[in-house]
Amino acid sequence: MTTSKKLSTASAAASAAHKPMGLAYLVGRLDHVLNQRLRDALAPAGLSVPQYTALSVFRAHGSLSNAQLATRTMISPQSANEMVKQMEAKEWIARTPDPAHGRIIQISLTAAGEAALAECDAKVAEVERAMFPELDEAGRVALLGQLRGAVRALSVQGI
Repeated sequence: MTTSKKLSTASAAASAAHKPMGLAYLVGRLDHVLNQRLRDALAPAGLSVPQYTALSVFRAHGSLSNAQLATRTMISPQSANEMVKQMEAKEWIARTPDPAHGRIIQISLTAAGEAALAECDAKVAEVERAMFPELDEAGRVALLGQLRGAVRALSVQGI
């Protein structure tokens, strides 16, 4: 082996040894790349990633207040409020006064919101399959369980 090849191999090994490869780093990188892929997949339907997340949360949990939505979608209450205004203008959601507490407004999914969500579900599923192409259904269920467990372990409220 020539001296330049030895130096090149040594440099590559040293470089690899200094790259951040811990689990937290890789999860952060995955989050970044996943968000970009989801933005690209949802843009033709006119949805942002936070809007798709919010509509999915309404489908799963029914009516929520703005504060509950912010918590579930991992954004600030102010950002959630702006997003709610945008989604209401597109008639994807409806706001109604909470019957038990006059100052709380409950937000729920409309038929138009359900249709927008359904249009994007297949696109999101395609991105998820591309992320883990080797996983079968049992593997996906196991991975979801592990990820939920990780969220619960690191959060006060869980998901």
